[in-house]
Amino acid sequence: MNVVATRAAEGFPRRLFTVAEIRRMVEAGIIAEDENFELIEGELVPKAPKGNQHEVIKAALLRVFAKQAPEDLRLAVETSLYLDERTFVEPDLCLYPKRILPEDVAGRDVLLAVDVASSMSYDRGLKARNYARHGVVELWVIDAASRDTWVHRRPDTDGHWGIVEKMPAEARLSPASLPDVTVRLADLD
Repeated sequence: MNVVATRAAEGFPRRLFTVAEIRRMVEAGIIAEDENFELIEGELVPKAPKGNQHEVIKAALLRVFAKQAPEDLRLAVETSLYLDERTFVEPDLCLYPKRILPEDVAGRDVLLAVDVASSMSYDRGLKARNYARHGVVELWVIDAASRDTWVHRRPDTDGHWGIVEKMPAEARLSPASLPDVTVRLADLD
């Protein structure tokens, strides 16, 4: 599907949507089920196409986390996280307790969200602020080209992260709440 996006209304009021309205539009066929977007603060944000390195990194991380993550956690791939009535995001991977149904996952339930960045400014900016505002415990934003990772920890409700560290691809990474889960992005193939 070819989706046309516009910036023509810059500076003018826009009509914001809710998650419920978007779901109804999908059910009615107004928005295709396979359309790739996120809803950020009521605005539809088309997701950029994924390149080869994006898919290689995501698939390799999936293997690592599936082997190392505790059995009581769910490893979700490109799942929709409904952060509030006007925001849903789709991290490439996330870990949260299995006892919670996917549609009931709140930001504070997510121990780790991983985005292999399509747009560094968006993923490290607006999207990262939304993760923080909704209490996602930890966020990794990975640059697919360099494999450097921005590790975000200690979220606050103002949308800031208490700790943001840029880690080189050679560094060993572990989520703060899951120290037995380790990965080195430089080793992924």
